[in-house]
Amino acid sequence: MKKKTKNKPKIQGNLSRSIIDILRNNQGKTYNYKQIAASLGVNDASSRNQIIKKLAELAAKKQITEVERGKFMIEGSKDYYTGTLDLTTKGYGYVLVDELEDDVFIAEKDLKAAFDGDTVEIYVFNHRRKKRSEGEITKIIKRKRTEFVGVLQQKKDFGFVVIDDKSMYTDFFVSPSKLNGAKDGDKVVVEFEEWPDRADSPFGTIKRVLGTPGEHNTEIHSILAQYGLPHDFPEEVEEFANRIDTSINKEEISKRRDMRNVLTFTIDPKDAKDFDDALSFQQLENGNFEIGIHIADVSHYVKPGTILDEEAYERATSVYLVDRVVPMLPEILSNNACSLRPNEEKFTFSAVFEIDKDAKVVDQWFGRTVTYSDERFAYEEAQHIIETEKGSIPEDISIRDKSYSVKEEIITAVLTLNKLAKKMRSRRMRDGAISFDKVEVKFNLNEDNEPVGVFFKTAKEANKLIEEFMLLANRKVAEFIGKQKPKKIFVYRCHDEPDDEKLAALQNIVGRFGHSLNLKDRSSTTSSLNKLLEDVQGKKEQNMVDTLAIRTMSKAYYGTENIGHYGLAFDFYTHFTSPIRRYPDVMVHRLLQHYLDGEKSASEEEYDEKCHHSSEMENLASTAERDSIKYMQVKFMQDHENEEFLGVITGVTDFGIFVEIEENKCEGMIRLRDMNDDHYEYNSDEFAIVGKKTKQVYTLGDEVYVKVKNADLVKRHLDFKLLGSKAQYESKN
Repeated sequence: MKKKTKNKPKIQGNLSRSIIDILRNNQGKTYNYKQIAASLGVNDASSRNQIIKKLAELAAKKQITEVERGKFMIEGSKDYYTGTLDLTTKGYGYVLVDELEDDVFIAEKDLKAAFDGDTVEIYVFNHRRKKRSEGEITKIIKRKRTEFVGVLQQKKDFGFVVIDDKSMYTDFFVSPSKLNGAKDGDKVVVEFEEWPDRADSPFGTIKRVLGTPGEHNTEIHSILAQYGLPHDFPEEVEEFANRIDTSINKEEISKRRDMRNVLTFTIDPKDAKDFDDALSFQQLENGNFEIGIHIADVSHYVKPGTILDEEAYERATSVYLVDRVVPMLPEILSNNACSLRPNEEKFTFSAVFEIDKDAKVVDQWFGRTVTYSDERFAYEEAQHIIETEKGSIPEDISIRDKSYSVKEEIITAVLTLNKLAKKMRSRRMRDGAISFDKVEVKFNLNEDNEPVGVFFKTAKEANKLIEEFMLLANRKVAEFIGKQKPKKIFVYRCHDEPDDEKLAALQNIVGRFGHSLNLKDRSSTTSSLNKLLEDVQGKKEQNMVDTLAIRTMSKAYYGTENIGHYGLAFDFYTHFTSPIRRYPDVMVHRLLQHYLDGEKSASEEEYDEKCHHSSEMENLASTAERDSIKYMQVKFMQDHENEEFLGVITGVTDFGIFVEIEENKCEGMIRLRDMNDDHYEYNSDEFAIVGKKTKQVYTLGDEVYVKVKNADLVKRHLDFKLLGSKAQYESKN
């Protein structure tokens, strides 16, 4: 007689999670252990016994309910939420849940293969004794991304990709058949495939080799790939764009307001390749001025449902890296058909205003136009006209590489527009707008895109002239639609009020430099913020205070529900003026024309989704832009490793202090472990580190001398060596 073999358990993976998933996917239904076993595809006695035991455990923990003997269900439990995972560099994370006041802490062991940015379902533990909410991830609803950038470490029969992103807590296993030609040490793009229950690492396939780590093009392409941003246009999109009829034909002109005979010009950066806005100017018989803000009519060429529109929507924005622009639209449109180049007729979408001498709008018109740009100016040239009130442009600032004279009518237009812009800006400030004129760091690059110098870009009157009229067009278009009855679905640029706690923290920090904020009400808050931003101009703490003040503000976003724009002090605001580089502006043009044609309100659901996507892509592009600046700063400092620099302490942590070099705004870290003259301890209340023996204090805003210790291009990180406080260093030298 044969001996009976014992059935082996057939359940695999996390049984608790499997049971909860079955019950949650069938809310309102009751299940007994047999039905659970059938759903799991097991029928052996051992598996059934495990299920019976686990059902009892989950019921005892009140994660499921035993509604009658042996029958279980899960209610629409308040303990389960959906949110977005925000991973830290230390391996744990937080899930941001709209319904909860605080973020939910997720320990590394409870991440359950989720990555940063994933939309996840979590179970929140009811730990009454603990101050913060804690939870575990029960389901990954949507991956934020499936492609990652890293360096391949190749072994004999397989490889591992070590991911660049500091928040990634695991590397990727790659089998030999999926290396796709990548070699040991290559920087690559790896695509996530799966993470089997018993595997230590997720499995991936190498999709693209980016090059050798540290090389310029490799690192720039890595930045784009890290955020899932495109590099080149697909061939079929380029071909489609090249087939578009871009001629200025009589049939189309007849459908538009013809403004080709009105004085029109552009003012842009000296190195601009696309000009998506122009101003027209003429004085009316009643003494008022007719001023047109003319925007490239991108929506005339980019039609819904085409592959060109799909590509533009996916990109949602142009990306401005230090050494290149990754455009939203192919060059045939961005630099040609939709660029308002001088001495060319163009199809435009315009906001035309009658404005009195007090810079108040007395009449307005919106619609499609045809225009002709009489002149192109760089900001420096327009600034020269404003400062001298003359039209002789010297060779050293001329975009024509020679001196030339501007027509009298254009001089009058520029000077008048500047006076009106100053009045509009002054009124905006009185209404509570906040004046963020943050210094922009720019690099002088040689032919090989190597940084050979740093300079700072500040906004002068010519920049502010253009800004005010663009703001006027954006505000008035939003107001025009926003005030219509019944309500029309539209795309607004929204900016909420700042968080009180962040403002209080800012007040605490700036108080260390002798500044103060009055947070009594909205009016006092905005006026004291403006005074602070004005008072720090030119001081060592300016860049730090500017950055901290911006961080206290809520993040602007696109939405169909208008809440106004806090920073600009506008009740209605949108983006109408840059459709070459922003997809929301294309949507605004389409909706505006839709409503001018008397059509019914658009779909809220459709435009909500498009607004959310555009906001997400804008955030990714901004992060990529910041990373490219950081990369270029590290590259620049590589050539200055033996030099000594004066800097200001911009951040203090328990592992080191951040220092920004005053002459070039490059920021790096001095690690506490590298400060060998004493043992330094972190004092969070004082934003300081204090030497245990010497009592030497280094605090936020202190000036110190530093030297570059290490410039890591791959990690985009600078390590500094501390040479001493300003007083110590200068007394020795």
